[in-house]
Amino acid sequence: SGSGSEVIEGPQNATVLKGSQARFNCTVSQGWKLIMWALNDMVVLSIRPMEPIITNDRFTSQRYDQGGNFTSEMIIHNVQPSDSGNIRCSLQNSRLHGSASLTVQVMGELFIPNVNLVVAENEPCKVTCRASHWTRLPNISWELGLLVSHSSYYFVPEPSDLQSAVSILALTPQSNGTLTCVATWKSPKARKSATVNLTVIRRPQGTGGGINIPGILSSLPGLGFSLPTWGKVGLGLAGTMLLTLTCALTIRCGCCRCCGCKCCCRFCCRRKRGFRIQFQRKSEKEKTNKETKTESGNENSGYNSDAPKTTETASPPPKSCESSDPEQRSSSCGPPQETDQCPPRPASHPQASFNLASPEVRNTIVV
Repeated sequence: SGSGSEVIEGPQNATVLKGSQARFNCTVSQGWKLIMWALNDMVVLSIRPMEPIITNDRFTSQRYDQGGNFTSEMIIHNVQPSDSGNIRCSLQNSRLHGSASLTVQVMGELFIPNVNLVVAENEPCKVTCRASHWTRLPNISWELGLLVSHSSYYFVPEPSDLQSAVSILALTPQSNGTLTCVATWKSPKARKSATVNLTVIRRPQGTGGGINIPGILSSLPGLGFSLPTWGKVGLGLAGTMLLTLTCALTIRCGCCRCCGCKCCCRFCCRRKRGFRIQFQRKSEKEKTNKETKTESGNENSGYNSDAPKTTETASPPPKSCESSDPEQRSSSCGPPQETDQCPPRPASHPQASFNLASPEVRNTIVV
C-alpha cells in the first residue's frame, strides 16, 4: 500500500528565530496512505488521508490539494535551539523521502550603558552600544534624532567572546535628541534596538577675571564623562573648603617677628620671649647684689647723713624695652616696635620689677 506514490518535492532549508514558527512543505503524488514527518530521525507527526495523528502539540499540520497532487505542511511552534537539525518527509513502505535542515538563531542582548547622557555643546563625545550572546553577530547601525556637526561609528568584535561585539558612535552634538542603536539580521529578518536620551548643555560664559567653576564643571563631559548633580555640588564645596583652609594657614603661619625670632607659631614666640625676660631678671639681680656689697663695705662704721651722697646721684639704669610690664615698656621705649605684636603672657604668671639701685632703697637696706 502506498508503493505507487512518490515524493515530488521535499521540504526546504529554514533558518528561524528562537521562539518563532518553522514551516516545512512536502508534496506527494496521488495514492499515498501515510505521510511521516521526522525531526532528527524521530517521527513527530503522522498524516493520514482523513486526519493527522498528533502526538505533540508543538507539531501541527496543514493540507493542500494542487492539481491532483497533495501537499502536507508541518508547523513547529515555539522553536528552540534544541530543534536544530534534520527534517525528513517520507511515505510509508517507500524508500523515497525528502529532507532539509533547520537552523535556530538566538538574538542576544543589545544595550547602551547610560540611559541618559549629558554633554557640552559642540564638544566631541562617544557613545557605546554593546551586543552580547548572539548566535551570529548582527549588523549594527545608528539612527540620530538630533542635530550634529559630525558623526561616525565603527564595529569592534570582542576577542574573548565570539558572540559579542561593540559599536562606538563618535559625534559632536548641537541639540537635544535621541540616539538609537539598531542590530539587524537579513536572514532571518530580525531587528532589535536600544535608545538613549542625549541632553546638550551650553557652556556658560565666564565674567571678570575669576575662576569660572560652572564652566569647568560643564566642560568635564567633553572629556568623555559626565558628572551627576551631587558630584558637581561636592566638587564646588571641596574647592571652597580648600581655598578657606589655604587662607587660614597663610594667616596662622605668618612670620612672628616679636622678640627677634622668626617662627611660625605663637608657642615658639612666647617661649623665646620668656627666656629673654628670665635672663634680664638674672642680670639685674647680680648687678644689685654687687652694688649692695660695695656700699656695705664703705658704710659699715655707721650711717653719716653729712657724707656726700655720691651714689645717690647715680642715675638709675635705663629701663629695658624688654620689661615685663606692658605699660612701663610702652612709656619708656617710645613708639611701639614690632615686639608689641607679641601676644601677652598668661595671667597665671604675674611679673614685677624693682629698681634696687635707687637711693631710697639703698638707704633702707643699710639701716
